Amino acid sequence: MNQLVLFAAAAESGSGNIVADIASKFGVTLPLFISQLIAFVVVAILLKRFAYQPILMMLEKRRQRIAESMTNAYKIKQELASTEAARKEVLEKANVQANKLIEQARAAAAQVQERESRKAIAQAEQIIRQAREAAAADHAKMLVDLKQEIGGLVVKTTTQVIGKALTPEDQKRLVEEANRELASS
Repeated sequence: MNQLVLFAAAAESGSGNIVADIASKFGVTLPLFISQLIAFVVVAILLKRFAYQPILMMLEKRRQRIAESMTNAYKIKQELASTEAARKEVLEKANVQANKLIEQARAAAAQVQERESRKAIAQAEQIIRQAREAAAADHAKMLVDLKQEIGGLVVKTTTQVIGKALTPEDQKRLVEEANRELASS
């Protein structure tokens, strides 16, 4: 509203220079206005150079650091993911290798057990064979002893039945006959 009053007052004065009238009413003089304008420009330039520019550079540096941090965080995330994948792969390989080693150990244990079983069976068969051979040898020896004893009994019995002493040739012949009869029966 004050402005309307000023424009109205300026129009009433009738002078042709409205701006000069308004300026004089407000107490604005040209030298004072120019000095204030120069002071404003100098302060604006100084603020721009020494305050605004450093603040803008600091903000730009901070923006760059934030961008670098985000990039580094992304890279670290990717590296972490690849490291995790590599760790899982290594664990899987180690697990597979451990399973193979366990299977190999089981197979080796089974082979050792089989080998030891065969060895024990072979030893048992050898002991049985030796026992049979020993039994056969004892049997053969007993047969020889039995034949000699039977032969001696036959000679003794024959000597007692006949009542005379047999010659060694007769004794030998009787023993051989008795052995032949025993062998055939």
